[in-house]
Amino acid sequence: MKYLLVLLFALFALPAFGEAPMTTITVNVTNQSGKPVEHADVIVRFLNNRSLVKLGRRTRTSWEMRTNLQGVAKILPIPQGTIRIQVIAKNYQTFGDDFEIYDATKTVNIKLNPPQPQYSAH
Repeated sequence: MKYLLVLLFALFALPAFGEAPMTTITVNVTNQSGKPVEHADVIVRFLNNRSLVKLGRRTRTSWEMRTNLQGVAKILPIPQGTIRIQVIAKNYQTFGDDFEIYDATKTVNIKLNPPQPQYSAH
């Protein structure tokens, strides 16, 4: 009886503890004229965390990095799913958008806009 319970637990628990499919993301950041934006902050956050819970413990759900001189930031293998990418760079508008990532590798091209003038009611 004891072995039967262990076997049943193993059969039902294994799929829940399996690894989620992974993806490698490359973010290319350019300005409106197509020139790379270097040293831009790139923040990636998961919006659906179901695949990120392992044995009741939460794992990492966000990554922060900077673009290199070619305007590229690489995010090493992370679980596939819905993510939010935010890009912050000096002298540009902040970019933010959600992406569905279900490929083994994905390249996301982001064009940053120049800052908009500020308006005041006074």
